[in-house]
Amino acid sequence: MKLKLFKKYFFTTSLIIVFSLSVMMMILSFALNNHLAKEKYKSLSKSCTEVTEYIAELSDGEIGEEDFVKTLNAIASVSDVDILISDSTGTVIVCGCDDWINDGKCFHSEKIISNEVLAGKGGQASFRLGTLDIYKNPHYIASEPIKDSENNRIGTVFSTAPLSSIRDLMLTIIRLYLLSAIIPIILMFFAIYTMTYRMTKPLKLMSEASKAMAKGDFSKRIPVTSDDEIGELAVSFNQMTNSLVQLEGMRKSFVANVSHELKTPMTTIGGFIDGILDGTIEPEKQHYYLTVVSDEVKRLSRLVQSMLSMAKLESGEFVLKPELFDFRELLCTIVISQEQRIESQKLNISGLDEIQSISVNADRDLIHQVIYNLVDNAIKFTDESGTIDFKLKKDSKKLVFIITNTGKGIPENELPYVFDRFYKGDKSRSAVKNSTGLGLYIVKTILKAHGGSITVTSRENDFTSFSVTLPL
Repeated sequence: MKLKLFKKYFFTTSLIIVFSLSVMMMILSFALNNHLAKEKYKSLSKSCTEVTEYIAELSDGEIGEEDFVKTLNAIASVSDVDILISDSTGTVIVCGCDDWINDGKCFHSEKIISNEVLAGKGGQASFRLGTLDIYKNPHYIASEPIKDSENNRIGTVFSTAPLSSIRDLMLTIIRLYLLSAIIPIILMFFAIYTMTYRMTKPLKLMSEASKAMAKGDFSKRIPVTSDDEIGELAVSFNQMTNSLVQLEGMRKSFVANVSHELKTPMTTIGGFIDGILDGTIEPEKQHYYLTVVSDEVKRLSRLVQSMLSMAKLESGEFVLKPELFDFRELLCTIVISQEQRIESQKLNISGLDEIQSISVNADRDLIHQVIYNLVDNAIKFTDESGTIDFKLKKDSKKLVFIITNTGKGIPENELPYVFDRFYKGDKSRSAVKNSTGLGLYIVKTILKAHGGSITVTSRENDFTSFSVTLPL
């Protein structure tokens, strides 16, 4: 079973903290152990030096042997160490322990220290970790040779302390360290848990919302509880959901419109052709109805062409074929081709005769589609006896083409969506005007491919104006 993000993040962070604390404790233990060992060796060395000085006083007769043994015992008790004095053969001849004071012998004197241990560092003071052939467990050992007047080694002073003494101290320190760390660790785990939960909750909600969207439910939104990256992600997700809702609505509307657009002309075409074939339509009226059939076929052709153009533009299959041509000539050709429609609606055309010739280097066929779609829209949505105005200007790098038509205009709240796929503003009017909602989307995509752009301004019940910018 796969761990969820919350568990992964929480356990990973917790392990890192535990590992970090463990490493810190190991480093602290190592450093503290070395420090305590050095201090222990210093203490043992000092004891050896003091005993050597007392041995010199004993040799000079300044103190008696009984006082010397008592002094040795006092040093051992105060320093919490064992102090042994051996002769050159390794036999313990004096010990500072209580047993020696009471009985004149102890378990230290039952063993013989080996010559290898006695040798030390060539007769110099030395430090080591060992058993002296006396102890069962390792001890810290400091030693200092005893020499006669001729500098010959006649014995050795040993000062020892059990390794467990430092170990017990280390265990106490570690125990205190762990006890003092429990509360911060608990608080830290609680903080990590809270932070991880807050961080992963929006992601979980996004996952649930995505699954709901896959089933067609676009109602879920992610609450924005912070202004960090997670909050920005939640805002972006909500914006994406809103866009998908709008796109889904336009898609359904488009499918309904396309279905209607296909069904109506096909029914008309089928009815008229059947009427001609079975003789219901008289021969003298067949030309009229064949003209109607031709118009319906052309309308179907335009719809299919728009669909194909959109598919090619979105897939990136089309390739620009730039050539030098006169923009004014292309515009006039398109307007003249719509002369019958313009006259039937009694539209006024202004500004066309004032436009000067401007040469552009672009894909002529695609730019033709851009101008045709804009002119076609202007004619469709200009009320009878209305006006369509054309303007064309240029500078050193680009031309600007503006087409303005009078009419109902576009509501301000719908202006941001004019260039979206499947967009159709006035639904009741669009059905009559045979709009598919793809024309302006195609226009924008073609201009973008040329490095140009298009914008729209409109005022309801007044005008609509499209401005095209195209590099020369």
